[in-house]
Amino acid sequence: MVKAALIVIGDEILSGHTLDTNSQFITAQLREINIRTVSICTVPDSVDAIQKGLETASESADIIITTGGLGPTKDDKTKKAYQHFFNDALVLDESTFAHLSEYLNRKGRAHLLEINKQQAMVLSKAKVLQNHYGTAPCMQIIENDKMYFSLPGVPYELKHLVSEQIIPLLKNHFQTNYMETRFISVVDFPESLLSQHIESWELALPQHIQLSYLPIGNRVKLKIIGSGSDKASVKKELDNEIEKLQPLIGDKVISWQGEAIEEILGELLTRKKLTIGAAESCTGGAIARLLTSVSGSSNYMKGGIVSYATSIKTSVLGVSETFIKEKNVVSEEVAMAMAQGAKKLLQTDISIATTGVAGPNTDNENNEIGKICYAIIIGNQSYTHTLFLPHLDRKDFISFVAQRVLQDVVQYVDT
Repeated sequence: MVKAALIVIGDEILSGHTLDTNSQFITAQLREINIRTVSICTVPDSVDAIQKGLETASESADIIITTGGLGPTKDDKTKKAYQHFFNDALVLDESTFAHLSEYLNRKGRAHLLEINKQQAMVLSKAKVLQNHYGTAPCMQIIENDKMYFSLPGVPYELKHLVSEQIIPLLKNHFQTNYMETRFISVVDFPESLLSQHIESWELALPQHIQLSYLPIGNRVKLKIIGSGSDKASVKKELDNEIEKLQPLIGDKVISWQGEAIEEILGELLTRKKLTIGAAESCTGGAIARLLTSVSGSSNYMKGGIVSYATSIKTSVLGVSETFIKEKNVVSEEVAMAMAQGAKKLLQTDISIATTGVAGPNTDNENNEIGKICYAIIIGNQSYTHTLFLPHLDRKDFISFVAQRVLQDVVQYVDT
């Protein structure tokens, strides 16, 4: 198998101020063409550190990819590190200079600054992959049967360069195998018990079929990857293995194909021609964001209300202030009243509501941090649940609840 190593460059990554999403994207793209990432190393904006990273990565990988450190500022040291590592000179690349001039002109910059011109300087032995969404080009260098790429750190620039230019180039150069990925979403089956339950099936999988467990909320996503030189054979073999798995976990599966819960639900709602809406308090619109992130969601998602303040629960959703005081704002009764108000207001088949305390501070009613009550109405059927998640921080709490609610909707709609 072809191996890749990633070097993430940037003091802002090491300090924790910026999240490294680029590595996740690159490794996923490489995996789809059967290239294995063997290491991911983060280094500071230092010529020595970058150079040492290149040296180390070259010992274990066929493909070395660096991200970051290519901007028009003095703290970007990647090119200098590449220059030292390859013992090469920087030269002006005319095509990059022309692109840079045109790009900045479109942005309202009639004249190039000298510091911008530096971005058109590349190693003499490099092939330039033009960055059509930014100013820093990607250099590709092949030496000692290894391939190097220097990518900018801006995610949307990097993604286009990787998916549109680097992946096709690698696929052609290394003649990689065909890969097929399947996802199976299992609920109400803890990861450890699920692993034990399907152990005999997993152990019997051929070496070229890999299984991984990805817990998300109350769901475990099984990811099955098969690889081989023949596309039809790989597909058939995966179909056969999934057919063997089905009787072991069939009653716990909410999807045999979707990857994300919002995609699974979207497909289900579209097929059944149902509409949905949400009234969210503690989740602050996270459920609506998931629902609307799916292409075509306008066919089933009618709207959402972030009724964060009690006054909005009363004035918009029609939940009486007396009822809230009597039952407590974080209660299944209030969650159901919110869902009923949203269903009436939005005129949907399905309505969701959440109310709780995400933390880290308690609310005005001194409700327990980590308590969440949610309600789901589907036609004439209604459901309420209470969870206690005090171990989760605010962001994880909101994410878990949003995932859990949508998973419950899928289960209830599909029964």
